[in-house]
Amino acid sequence: MASKLLRLSSGVLTQATRRPSLVSQRFKSPLAFNERPSLNVPETRVTTLSNGLRVASEDSGLPTCTVGLWIDAGSRYENEKNNGVAHFLEHMIFKGTNSRSQQQLEMEVENMGAHLNAYTSREQTVYYAKSFSKDLEKAVNILSDITQYSTFGEDEIDRERGVILREMQEVETNLQEVVFDHLHATAYQGTPLGRTILGPTQNIQSISRQDITDYINNHYKAPRIVLAASGGVNHEQLVSLAEKNFGCIGITYPGEIPRLDPCRFTGSEIRVRDDDMPLAHVAIAVESVGWAHPDNIPLMIANTIVGSWDRSHGAGANVASRLAQNVAPLNLCNSFQSFNTCYTDTGLWGVYFIVDRMKIDDFIYNLTNEWMRLCNSVTDFEVERAKNFLKANILLQLDGTTPICEDIGRQMLCYGRRIPYIEMEARIDAVDANIVRETCTRYIYDRCPAVAGVGPIEALTDYNRLRSSMYWARW
Repeated sequence: MASKLLRLSSGVLTQATRRPSLVSQRFKSPLAFNERPSLNVPETRVTTLSNGLRVASEDSGLPTCTVGLWIDAGSRYENEKNNGVAHFLEHMIFKGTNSRSQQQLEMEVENMGAHLNAYTSREQTVYYAKSFSKDLEKAVNILSDITQYSTFGEDEIDRERGVILREMQEVETNLQEVVFDHLHATAYQGTPLGRTILGPTQNIQSISRQDITDYINNHYKAPRIVLAASGGVNHEQLVSLAEKNFGCIGITYPGEIPRLDPCRFTGSEIRVRDDDMPLAHVAIAVESVGWAHPDNIPLMIANTIVGSWDRSHGAGANVASRLAQNVAPLNLCNSFQSFNTCYTDTGLWGVYFIVDRMKIDDFIYNLTNEWMRLCNSVTDFEVERAKNFLKANILLQLDGTTPICEDIGRQMLCYGRRIPYIEMEARIDAVDANIVRETCTRYIYDRCPAVAGVGPIEALTDYNRLRSSMYWARW
């Protein structure tokens, strides 16, 4: 499903956007990064066209490449009436253009041996192609054609309504997706982040061609677009192709410039009880920070310390996660996973878990105890282990041209640049146990959480009692 990606992605930080933090203060010199040995990785080159569109690429000399458009537009820019139009547009983008019918487009991609795909998140829309490096020009031309010259025929729109409605039915069977939609709905109630990416059924049935074209005209502007590529890509060639294919994208808006209004966090809960379900699915989260906030790194490390566990894994209780060590011997849950979901100015930091109906309260007791331990007594050894795991995980995720291309595009939109790994490593290394404790205290200790539960949740801990467990008495 198009909205699955970026759900549980963890943030990466750059310079402070609010107040200075202990992390940034620990760097004694701007030359600190240059004192470390350089990694043998290709340079990420960035060029800005005259209309403001940015071109970023990493040439690794491979025979294949991934190239795509990362657009600063998602469901957060919608309102109640057109909620779902960004995802609807993503579906319609492959239905034919002025110069290619849907069949011709599909045949051209197939004949190249390429792969064309897209996804929509709450803040970004992405269209990308994977192909041989020799077919880079064709891939860029196809991306240009579908994003600027799609016809959006009325018959295709009507047919696609049924496709999206069936997709919504499939999403309802993915309980993790359901729980996270409910979590956003209660955490950001009354704001754009509280709405789903797919939109409500009545909107899908009523979205028109005019709604789709209005969304493109209002948001698909050159300064909000990044053309990213990785693999066997020559940067000069890519810039030339970008000028030819995207140089005519405008920078002016037909009306008022869209603003990214703040989305307030509300400590609250939503319970969807269904006693016919075998297991309860629950997510608990506090408000964290946006992508670029310096406190994001300590929160990522704390997220790694909490970790994840599944009883189907062979490790059992022999894992580094202290929470897993406590709940596994007692079989208090089927699985749990911590998450750190970031947006521009806010985020959700918490745990999603699947549990038997009679053990919900016991698991939450252990979970809140672990959170309080992070605020009070997390050790240097745990922090060092989590830092090593986090650094390794960042590198392991960049396996292949598509993950690298996605990393380039996302970071260009979030930070305005691609953060070198050596800088990220230095920022992670600058964090110690004291910084983790202070950061967790700032965002977790004595805070109102957001709770979403689906299934047999009669025994889900009362919210007021859960709230009272978000602090320990300090002497």
